[in-house]
Amino acid sequence: MRAAEIDAGARTLIAKLPTVAAWAYKKSIGEPYVYPEVQYSYVENFMRMMFTTPIEEFTVDPAVVKALNVLLILHADHEMNCSTSTVRGVGSSRANMFTSVAAGMGALWGPLHGGANQAVIEMLQAIHDDPDATIDSTIARAKDKNDDFRLMGFGHRVYKHYDPRATIIRAACYEVLDELGKDDPMMDLAMELERIALEDEYFIEKKLYPNVDFYSGIIYKALGIPVSMFTVMFAIARTVGWVAQWLEQCETPTKIGRPRQVYDGPTERKYRALHRRS
Repeated sequence: MRAAEIDAGARTLIAKLPTVAAWAYKKSIGEPYVYPEVQYSYVENFMRMMFTTPIEEFTVDPAVVKALNVLLILHADHEMNCSTSTVRGVGSSRANMFTSVAAGMGALWGPLHGGANQAVIEMLQAIHDDPDATIDSTIARAKDKNDDFRLMGFGHRVYKHYDPRATIIRAACYEVLDELGKDDPMMDLAMELERIALEDEYFIEKKLYPNVDFYSGIIYKALGIPVSMFTVMFAIARTVGWVAQWLEQCETPTKIGRPRQVYDGPTERKYRALHRRS
């Protein structure tokens, strides 16, 4: 395939994904599709396609555009994670860009990867709906090693200090909440959890700081994005990184992916011949 065709395919994939996502959402709620228009930006078009109805044109707040742009940029690529390594693994067989990115989406769909920010909102909802739950009891449960409860959105497999992306998203989170004037008990709950966790010696010692999933879930909820679309939003952003990884692999061809498997089972087992078995 010629370089010009590959470039055109990359641009098409990145450009079309918000439309596909918005139309899937519209289909799920029984509303007609809204087409993109050239005078709007990437984010503006997506929000319009999501929330414009037959009786009302959706006007996108500049604060929303800014916050969503920040999220999309910070989620575009991030080291050799599960989905990115999947894209490169599939691409190493010379599978085309669309197939490789589709494989990455499959990996991202798992709740331990792309579903993390959704888990944050579900946790906050569960705490809010429990009449016996308080901030203090929630923090105590998170510290109790005999309790399988986890404080979602805290800690990171790679970062053992504050995730640098979280610093930026945290500022964007407060900015968009203030700009939109959102009054939501779950938002207040999240901010109080964040405050206590950042001051608590247990979380400081364990280096369990709020991560991007904690703040991105709060922002998406404030923007009106349904929880069922959180992983889709992640996929829209990460497609840029997946495409870049695939293109890099094409430009500097590597051998087909074949991760090494080290056998650590028994070295010898007793065997009874078939005719001796009862």
